[in-house]
Amino acid sequence: MSDLPAFFRQALPALSSPRLFLRAFDPADAEILEGLINDPQIAAGTLAIPHPYPEGAGLPWIEGHAESWRVGKGATWAVTRRGAMSASLPNGAMSASLPNGAMSASLPNGAMSASLLGAMSLRLTLAHRRGEIGYWIARAAWGNGYATEAVRAVIAFAFDDLGLHRVDAHHFVENTASGQVMRKAGMRSEGRRRGAFFRAGVPRDVEEYAILRTDPRG
Repeated sequence: MSDLPAFFRQALPALSSPRLFLRAFDPADAEILEGLINDPQIAAGTLAIPHPYPEGAGLPWIEGHAESWRVGKGATWAVTRRGAMSASLPNGAMSASLPNGAMSASLPNGAMSASLLGAMSLRLTLAHRRGEIGYWIARAAWGNGYATEAVRAVIAFAFDDLGLHRVDAHHFVENTASGQVMRKAGMRSEGRRRGAFFRAGVPRDVEEYAILRTDPRG
């Protein structure tokens, strides 16, 4: 860990976009998180989210994020509505990252949980300057372009702040909406991997997407 950039010794930066604020999850989010993620349609589009989602599983998942970031393995953000967030920040500050690496733990009583829309992750392979994006958005918020907006923010962070060279993602072939999100964010199709993963004991095909630092962004 000593060879990690000093960046990882700071708290996970928050990210903003025109309508969204991406911040570190807070333990106070756990109950609302479990209510949103306990949805068969969300589980069906992901590799690892179970359904039904186990009661009480949200908190330990959240508590593991800080260590994952600290050791350079990855970042996970809560996707929230920006309007709700601005009311809780000093002077309505909405910069790309909060001052001094401030995170949701500094917010009063986890006040932003009510605006939670989903989650974004960036799994890191720093030796190859690569990141893999994963995400889910609550079903009630589908169709508003939130996933595309959040993916764009994470891609910008990956290239501009972390100095990565490549960001990739994949989706089950049946989940065509995720393919649209990736294309709108500037990612290019790299083909289909047949039987790449097992989900519920069944081999599943995935579509692969990627964007390089030198590619145009969406």
